[in-house]
Order: sequence, then C-alpha cells, then structure tokens
Amino acid sequence: MAEQNCLVTNDWICGEYLRSRSAELTEATVQHIWITVASVLIGLAVAFPLALLARRGRHFAGPVLGLTTVLYTVPSLAMFSLLLPLFGLSAALVVTGLVLYSLTILVRNILAGLEAVPQESREAAKGMGYGPVRLLWEVELPLALPALMAGLRIATVSTVALTTVGSLVGKGGLGNLIEDALPSFFKAQVLTASVLCVLLAVAADLLLLGVQRLLTPWTRIRTPAGAPAVAGIAKTEAG
Repeated sequence: MAEQNCLVTNDWICGEYLRSRSAELTEATVQHIWITVASVLIGLAVAFPLALLARRGRHFAGPVLGLTTVLYTVPSLAMFSLLLPLFGLSAALVVTGLVLYSLTILVRNILAGLEAVPQESREAAKGMGYGPVRLLWEVELPLALPALMAGLRIATVSTVALTTVGSLVGKGGLGNLIEDALPSFFKAQVLTASVLCVLLAVAADLLLLGVQRLLTPWTRIRTPAGAPAVAGIAKTEAG
C-alpha cells in the first residue's frame, strides 16, 4: 500500500512510477540514444577530415583547432539560438549543436593519435611501397586507434550528458523528463531520468572500451623494444 502511495507522497524512489510511466521512460531513453549516436557518428565523420587537414601544417592546425575550441565554449542556449533559423525546433537542431560540441574532443584526439605514430613505422611502410592513402588506412590509422577511441569515448559520454540540454527545444530525451518534473519537483521522475542518463553514459563507455580492445589486440601483446609496429601489420597481411 505504501508503495502504491509513493506517487502521492512524492518519494524519490517509487516503483509505481516505473510501472505507470514505463512507456514514457522507454520513449525518452530511445530518443536520447539515437540523438547521441547520430551526433557522435556525424561528429566523427566531420572531425576526421579536419584532423587530416590540421596535421598538414601549423597554418592549417591553428584555424582548425582554434575554431573547434571556440565552438565548444559557446553556451548551449546561444548555440541553439544561432542554429534555430536554419533548423527550427527540430531534432536536427540538437544533433547539429552536439556535433559542433564534439569536434574539439574528436579532432584533437585523432590528431594526437596520428602524430604519435612512430616515424620508423612510416618509413618501413614507405619502403614496402605503401602510398599515402594506403599508409594512412593500413598503418597510421590502426596505430592511432587507441587515441582515437579514447577521444570517441570522451565525446560519447559528454554527448550523453549534453543531449539533456536539448530539452530546451523539446528534443532532449531523458532531459525532457527532468525539465518537465522540475517545476512541480516530481522527485521520482527527476531521479529516474537522471539515473538512466548516468547508466547510458556508463554503458556507452564500456561498450566502446570493448570495441577498442577488439580493434587493437596488439596493445595487449608485448613486442621487442624498438621493433616497428608496421612489421606486425605487414606480417599479418602476408599471412
């Protein structure tokens, strides 16, 4: 009986809320997930060519890194206001804003990963006849994956949190529930939506960590000191 009255007494933990609002919670969670996934994937697609451009030299790196940093410092309310004439009150508005916020993390980590590739690995690949494109995709990018995946994990967790800000335009996933509950201080809804948001961030981070371990098995294998990493890649291809 006490559990059924938890909505009336406005308890923080309320099983009746979970049962009666399960459809609403599911819808908000699904919206939160797809906005996050779309934002991160688009952000990665935009960040990769920007990182390649930035590593061509300081005259490119300065503007690219400076612009992405400035975008990250723009308050969310101002960002959405600037994008509003282009996208209106739509999910595209939120996704675009989140993509712009993710760029500073993704570009810097991709660039750091590419710059950390040992020069001897590049020279060994060139000696084996690798052209620029093949060198990038088969040597540099695989060796840069740990840094790239670290940036992707940070950007994803950050985007999970920032997606809640989309509630300003009614497209914030779990953030919509939090904003709707605050005026009446609906404790169960605030707590449940907040906990789900945290769980999404943790689940996304663990998932990406697992993907990272699958994609970079050589990071768990000790190789002789000074041995070019490309040698292992070339051996795999030859086999």
